[in-house]
Amino acid sequence: MCRTSIYDARNNFSALVKQAEEGEVIELTRYDKPVAVIINYDDWEEIKQKSIPDWLGKWREKYASVLDDDDWVGYPSREGPDPVKNPFLD
Repeated sequence: MCRTSIYDARNNFSALVKQAEEGEVIELTRYDKPVAVIINYDDWEEIKQKSIPDWLGKWREKYASVLDDDDWVGYPSREGPDPVKNPFLD
């Protein structure tokens, strides 16, 4: 892992990106405290896949019995609302 200040990173950004492309992790610091990391895109994709939950899949598993519509017999109506009837006057 390479550690550098933001000031130095600004002056050597291209070289740091090249190091990150080769697999080196670059830690950026401000006043000797880590504030950011530069990593290559493949590592980022791997981290992103691990950290982002499949919330929709989990939700579907949780409510699978409710979402199961195989027993549903009804069919949607092809008719639209009656333009003659005013629902607010009934």
